[in-house]
Amino acid sequence: MRSVTTPGARAWWTDAVFYQIYPRSFCDADGDGVGDLEGVIDRLGYLELLGIDAVWLGPVMRSPMADHGYDVSDPRDVDPLFGDLAVMDELIAEAHARGIRVTMDLVPNHTSDRHPWFDAALVGGPGSPARDRYFFRDGRGPDGSEPPNNWPSVFGGPAWTRVVEPDGTLGQWYLHIFAPEQPDLNWSHPDVGTDLERTLRFWLQRGVDGFRIDVAHGMAKPDGLPDHDWSAGSRDSGDVGDPRFDNPRVHEIHRGIRRVLDEFPQTVAVGEIWVRDNERFGRYIRPDELHLGFNFRLAETPFDADAVRSAIENSLDAVGRVGGTPTWTLSNHDVEREVTRYGGGARGLARARAMALVELALPGATFVYNGAELGLPNVELPDEVLQDPIWRRSGRTERGRDGCRVPLPWEGAAPPFGFSTTPDTWLPMPAEWAETTVEAQLEDVGSTLSLYRAALELRRNRPEWSGDEIAWYGSPPGCCAFRRGGGLICVLNASDAPIALPPGRILLSSIPLVDGLLPADSAAWLA
Repeated sequence: MRSVTTPGARAWWTDAVFYQIYPRSFCDADGDGVGDLEGVIDRLGYLELLGIDAVWLGPVMRSPMADHGYDVSDPRDVDPLFGDLAVMDELIAEAHARGIRVTMDLVPNHTSDRHPWFDAALVGGPGSPARDRYFFRDGRGPDGSEPPNNWPSVFGGPAWTRVVEPDGTLGQWYLHIFAPEQPDLNWSHPDVGTDLERTLRFWLQRGVDGFRIDVAHGMAKPDGLPDHDWSAGSRDSGDVGDPRFDNPRVHEIHRGIRRVLDEFPQTVAVGEIWVRDNERFGRYIRPDELHLGFNFRLAETPFDADAVRSAIENSLDAVGRVGGTPTWTLSNHDVEREVTRYGGGARGLARARAMALVELALPGATFVYNGAELGLPNVELPDEVLQDPIWRRSGRTERGRDGCRVPLPWEGAAPPFGFSTTPDTWLPMPAEWAETTVEAQLEDVGSTLSLYRAALELRRNRPEWSGDEIAWYGSPPGCCAFRRGGGLICVLNASDAPIALPPGRILLSSIPLVDGLLPADSAAWLA
């Protein structure tokens, strides 16, 4: 599907709609209760009907699944839970035949603790060359029983775990910014970069169109791994000064990734970048680094017109400094679903529909998390089924991300709703989702799925979506409106009362107008 870019032509990802597939939860073809690659192939017709441009496939590489695939033991193989390399090849070919590009998760910050390198490090003992690929350090205190520094893990508890040495004694500690099963790689070691290049070429040569790079602001660590004063900042994000993230040396790592991708025309690297400072964020998408960087401002913004406008302006500023392409998303596998975030119930759904029109009206690339097009909410799961390592590592004080990862409902009137042939799905599906299945919504012109399909068709075919700039309109209190260079006008009514729309022809509204007015908690497109 790849082609050489015509000089002066826009790259395909600059205005693409990516559909994020969380493989465990998309579709299960083999009946074990966990989604798989055959299930994705079976549903490619649905994705073509939806009208997306590319899929971002969550982690499917070989893994013990301590963090559901983000703990990789072999980055150049497919885990048997999802299929094998032959099925992956078939998925790529089938997707390309339908005009859908395939990007996949890449995890360069850490490996699994079952990776052969880590096994060798444990066997090798203190001072062995195998330990140099990770961060093994002696502990502090007279008997080495205290962690080497005071860094916390993003998943709770300390970022260090002590190992039992080959002689059976307690010995050194190793660094893991996330779970203990995810030891951080030492990117100062030449083997690490060389191995990643092998992985990149392995998948690119199989036809993958690019990568979403997990923890793209991680990898590089400061010399000496110094202690940090955590009293002034967050322990779970890349705030300025957090020594675990956004080290300046990370940019040379991304330049190395870019050099490999440049060998394969029309491939893309998308970084997960939790960096709030706009100037520092922009460094990741300079012309010789990442093509795109996830900006999570909209996903963190309440349903408030002033806050939405501020998030949009902030996001445009972050990329505008370096001539980059903006990205937009309302949710993903790590973020509470927008329906729930906006209040839940009918009002939360109305607001999520409105914000879908806002993000799809903006210039740049958009990422839609599987199930958002169905208007799915988060699910309140019982304690005994929770699987996210955050739940365990936090001492069962933080419920984690499982509520936004429940499998998708496809058809039928009862769980598993066509997701699988077994009702024993990896996370339980609520019976009340019968009205939200793909089957039910395809037959309802007023459904959220029908809204998404109509919006994506307009975005793909109408000239009003041209232009990289937006201009803001004066709006009533609690509302905001902007105009694209091509003529598209998007109006968001986040107030409690209906409002009159500016002059123009209605292209689409998130809910029907009432007496010519745009109702509360809704949005509209005009030309």
